[in-house]
Order: sequence, then structure tokens, then C-alpha cells
Amino acid sequence: MNTNGNAGFRGGPSSGVRCILGIETSCDETAAAVLTLDGKVLSSVVASQHDVHKRFGGVVPELASRRHTERIEGIVMEAMNQAGENGVDLAAIATTRGPGLAGALVVGVSFGKALAYSMGVPWIAVNHLQAHVASAWLDHPSFLMPCVVLVVSGGHTHLYLVSTPGQYSLIGRTLDDAAGEAFDKGAKMLGLEFPGGPALDRLAHSGDPSAVHFSRPYLNRGGLNFSFSGIKTALLYFLRDRKKIGHPCSLEDIAAGYQEAIVEVLVEKTMRAVRRHKVQGIAVVGGVSANSRLRALLKERAVREDFQLALPRVSFCTDNAAMVAMAGWWAFQAGQFSKWDVDARATLDHVTLSAG
Repeated sequence: MNTNGNAGFRGGPSSGVRCILGIETSCDETAAAVLTLDGKVLSSVVASQHDVHKRFGGVVPELASRRHTERIEGIVMEAMNQAGENGVDLAAIATTRGPGLAGALVVGVSFGKALAYSMGVPWIAVNHLQAHVASAWLDHPSFLMPCVVLVVSGGHTHLYLVSTPGQYSLIGRTLDDAAGEAFDKGAKMLGLEFPGGPALDRLAHSGDPSAVHFSRPYLNRGGLNFSFSGIKTALLYFLRDRKKIGHPCSLEDIAAGYQEAIVEVLVEKTMRAVRRHKVQGIAVVGGVSANSRLRALLKERAVREDFQLALPRVSFCTDNAAMVAMAGWWAFQAGQFSKWDVDARATLDHVTLSAG
């Protein structure tokens, strides 16, 4: 990496604002961000790959890793330049280690470790789920703990009880498919564009959620666990049979009813977790937390039931490096640094959120 004359990549004694550099390459976003040691985001740069994967209707792992390789140096330099030329000293570098796509993760981990080693600063391996949890505190730095955090994305639907920064307990999880996958697969069945979740959200805006009723999956059983595999099958059968049964509904109505079923389960299970663990705060993070209906219903319940709610801005819901830097900052404060032989891992322990 050529850093001559660029952005002040420095380690050692401080001659500028001390910061954490976060790097994220777990799937199809190449991202870098700079966070000060008092928790302020100085920059957050995200390069999407939607143009690469759109024609395939989903992320192609090999293409994703190639694009990360092409972009990562430029994205890191852009984040550093936005943070302030010649005015930023890196105290540590935090990189997503997993879970995610193996090849994509290797690109970020290799780059982050090499840069940290060359600069003589600590390297921090971050669990992707841990980063999503930490994202709640980017816009809400004083949000109360303990609290319940729902991590909901294309690959994950998990409920955590967060006691203190870096201290998590898994209290609920999906037993099969994630809510985000249900949104994406539902969108594909409805003939919508990639990425499917946002497209389905937009279509549902024009529909009547009461026009088509889908059962609420796993709502009255399973404790705080989730299950979303069945609702995809229900949508498939409904689309197959709706002309035969003469159901007078539009695609907008179907999208709205399907979305409502998923969202209601997410909200109700999260509320049960709050009551069971006697906390006063909920944070909802991950790509699906950008869903407009989920955000609206959570805000309604927060007012009605008098609990505090933390929802990251939409740009911090989807994969980004600011959340990686925040998780890295928590580890930095605790003196938790990673060894150089820690490698990328496509799967990691969701229970402990251990990054290595």
C-alpha cells in the first residue's frame, strides 16, 4: 500500500487526533471508517457491489472477493482523507473477521493486519454480529445498559441481552432462516429487483397489510426464538393458488401482508424479551432494521409502553465500517487485542460473539 503523502498514516506517539480505523468486507460492501477515541465518527465510506451482483439475483462470493481486492486500498484512503489529512493518528485497526463470505473476509483481514503490523499499532478482530450490536451506540452514545438488542439482517436474527460494552448473552435466535432472507426470497417470488428487502419495503408502501393475511410464524411457541422458513412456503403457495381461489388482491397488498407478518413477529418477540429480562431499552440493528414498517411499529410501541428505543440511522443499519470501529473501540478500551495468527472465519460462535 502506498501511503506516501496521504492522510497521515501514523502510529506511535500522538501528533493528531487518536482514532480507530474500521474495515468491513464480510459480504458485498467494501467499507472503511474512522472513529475517534471518544466515540465520534469522522468518516464512513461504503462502496456497494449491487451493480456486480444484480444480474445474478444475489451475491456471488468469488465476484465479491475480487471487487473487495480492487477497492479496499482506495476506500481506506478515502476514509482517512475524509477524517482529516495529516491530522489523524491511528491507535488501532479493527477488521471484521467473520461471520461472512470466506473469500471476502480474507481480503479485509489480510489488509487490516498488514497495515496494523506495518504501523506498529494493535489489530482487533471483530465479530460481524458484535459490530452490528455496537452500531446502536454510534448515534446513541449514552443509550442505557442493560438492554435488549435485536440483530436482524439477511443472515441473522438474534436477540441479545447486553449488560455492558462487550458483554452479551444470547437469549433468542432463528432456528432456520433469518428474517432478512425471508424478505429477500419473498421479493424474488414477487419478481422484484435485487436487493430484495428494500424493494419489497417500497412495494408494500402502496399496499393494504390487512388485505392478505399470513400466519405469524412461531409467534406463540419457541420462547424467544424465531422461525421464518414456513412463511416463505406460505407465500409460494398463495402466489400459486391465488388465481384459482379468486383472491382480489394486488402485488402491493401481498407484499404489505407478507411484510406485516414478519415485522409483527420481530416486534412481539423483542417485547417479550424486554418484559422477561426487566429492562427499559431496546436497540434494533442490522440491515432489516432499515425496514420502514419495522421502524414505525417499534416507535409506536416505544411510546405506548414507555421504553427507550435506539435505531441507528439507515446508513449504519446495513453493513458499514463505523460499526466495526465502534466494536473495536470497545475492545481497545478493555485492552482486548488480537494475535497476528488469528484468521478470517466464515462461521463464528454466535453465543459468545467471540472474535478470536
